[in-house]
Amino acid sequence: MTRIRRGYVARRRRTKICLFASTFRGTHSRLTRTTIQQKIRALVSAHRDRGRQKISFRRLWITRINAAIRERGVSYSYSRSINDLYKRQLLLNRKILAQIAISNTNCLYMISNKIIK
Repeated sequence: MTRIRRGYVARRRRTKICLFASTFRGTHSRLTRTTIQQKIRALVSAHRDRGRQKISFRRLWITRINAAIRERGVSYSYSRSINDLYKRQLLLNRKILAQIAISNTNCLYMISNKIIK
């Protein structure tokens, strides 16, 4: 019986995985089985941390807005200002409000005065 030459599909798959894991250290970039395991772990971590990044940025924006609002007056807080924004139906999200709080605090004071009145 003649020798069967294998196809290139498996080699191409392994090469693709090795290219993905080429920056990993040690065995994690050399051996196929550990490379596959590390690739799965890396993708799981990336997926999980995308959600965590959104949470941490939202927390940062809230902190910045609260700090800028409390400079104006101790009695007025972040939660009351956001509540008033919703009552007035002003469509400003937290990211934009945080950018305004950093770059132009006078504009934030004008917005908050409009909300209060």
